[in-house]
Amino acid sequence: MTAKNLEAILQGGGNVVDRLRNSQIGAYVYPVVPTEFSNWRDEQRAWRDKAVLFDQSHHMVDLFIKGPDAVKLVSDLAINTFKNFPVGRAKQFVPCSYSGHVIGDGILFHLEENHLVFVGRAPSANWIQFHAETGGYNVEIIYDDRSPSMPMGRPVSRKNYRFQIQGPNAQKVIEKLNGGPMPEIKFFHMGTINIGGRTVSALRHGMAGEPGLEIWGPYEDYLAVRDDILKAGEEFGLTLVGSRTYATNTLESGWIPSPLPAVYTGEEMKAYREWLPANCYEAMGSIGGSFVSDNIEDYYLTPFELGYGPFVKFDHDFIGRDALEKMDPATQRRKVTLAWNGEDMAKLFASYFVGEENYKFFDLPLANYASSSYDAVKLGGKTVGVSMFTGYTANDRTALSLATVDPDVEMGQEVTVLWGEPDGGTRKTTVEAHKQIEIRATVSPTPYSKDAREAYAEGWRTQKPA
Repeated sequence: MTAKNLEAILQGGGNVVDRLRNSQIGAYVYPVVPTEFSNWRDEQRAWRDKAVLFDQSHHMVDLFIKGPDAVKLVSDLAINTFKNFPVGRAKQFVPCSYSGHVIGDGILFHLEENHLVFVGRAPSANWIQFHAETGGYNVEIIYDDRSPSMPMGRPVSRKNYRFQIQGPNAQKVIEKLNGGPMPEIKFFHMGTINIGGRTVSALRHGMAGEPGLEIWGPYEDYLAVRDDILKAGEEFGLTLVGSRTYATNTLESGWIPSPLPAVYTGEEMKAYREWLPANCYEAMGSIGGSFVSDNIEDYYLTPFELGYGPFVKFDHDFIGRDALEKMDPATQRRKVTLAWNGEDMAKLFASYFVGEENYKFFDLPLANYASSSYDAVKLGGKTVGVSMFTGYTANDRTALSLATVDPDVEMGQEVTVLWGEPDGGTRKTTVEAHKQIEIRATVSPTPYSKDAREAYAEGWRTQKPA
């Protein structure tokens, strides 16, 4: 009998870790947008040196929340405070399970009174929708799902287009589009600009560590707005960024995008698992990497481990509050960037051409091969953390990964990352037969980009107090 929901799958037998480690879904795909418009090296360099256009129209869920209880709903689910969330503001939204472990994150936009939109990956959107439908809230939900990974010729449409104009020349591009000075919009506040005679919504943002705006509007305006931006940006070196390059900006700016959602255990989470369908992200997602445990809870992460400690505010009731109040932040792992040793990387790549060893393929510029990556970080033979998002930046000519490590691991210390899976690899379609290799890495700041560390508002992707 075919399982109808996530809980039925889990009750059907077998270890959930084995299931997710051998999932056939492969890596997270960024759909619709071409892989490269020029080449990924120049596309990376452009967000440091010129300006880029990120097309975010397709890879995220847009969840519209409307009604008198809209803010109450998200406040009941988030570690964040909502005392500073008026209309015209945006906020990074971080929900936890009852055990105080992160389900996901994303951005909440307060569009109008009693009207929000959450933009992010499926786990957080699913969690919000479940509580909207079952928690007695006076809200209406519209779930605008991300575009299909493989449209196969079928038409693709969203409710909104979403672009970001980023980089040191972004202000010049925006001022040319606007026909005047760039509006004075504070960080993570919203406003408007003019593009081709249209009034376009804008959020002050900085994904690549440089000032810029995120803009959105009706999807039917997608091509016209995109063309206007490209025309205005031509003289300032505006570069289109493809889907192959897009995700690597987070290596420099420090956001860990895809922790495993902490939903697979706990009696209080059972109703949610019964609500989630058998084909949901949580049932089909994959775990990859050298860290292996039979206990799925060893893959769960707290807000403190992901750098969200400053967001935790006990000025409101929310799911997971009791568990978080019992945690000592000082004992939790913390988020860092690992800069991988160049000589060890050269040895890794040499194995693809000479000798008999075949180490796990390190794809460029993004090396992730599963929905959620967990590579063991070791120091003195002991596992002291996990490396969770891995790739290469042409800006620093360095392989980087975002990791969470024990609190006594010091900045500047050398650790090793165990790259590849044990026993020749799992049955994931993205995994070839290979041998593991230890790569030395230097524990470094997050964000890794100096521009990002100095330009980001306090609390955004940094570990400074909010």
